[in-house]
Amino acid sequence: MSEEDTFLDFATVRDMLLDAQGRRGQLSYEQKAALQHAEWAASDIRNGYRTEPAMFEELRSALLDVETLSKHPSLAAKLAELIPLHPEDVRAVLGSKRIAIDDSEITAIIDIVKQVIGFTE
Repeated sequence: MSEEDTFLDFATVRDMLLDAQGRRGQLSYEQKAALQHAEWAASDIRNGYRTEPAMFEELRSALLDVETLSKHPSLAAKLAELIPLHPEDVRAVLGSKRIAIDDSEITAIIDIVKQVIGFTE
């Protein structure tokens, strides 16, 4: 991964597409579909927490402090995007790349997510 790689969250994609729509007056079919998905994914309808670019970046940065994720910034971004609240959600993301992770790190990831999003039980 190069230093030029940038990770975008759904809220940023939504904002970019809305800006393009405002400038052009219309979007292509694919752009409209992407906008609908980004609007849904950044809303509280998806998982109960509305996301904004600052929250995504704060969460991604905090997740990079976890040793396993520090070696895989793309997975830290994916987890920040998904906002996992359960161990199996974290395992599913890391399992897609066949990355082993300790239960203590999974707990740390979930704790970080809960702290950043303001999760209350």
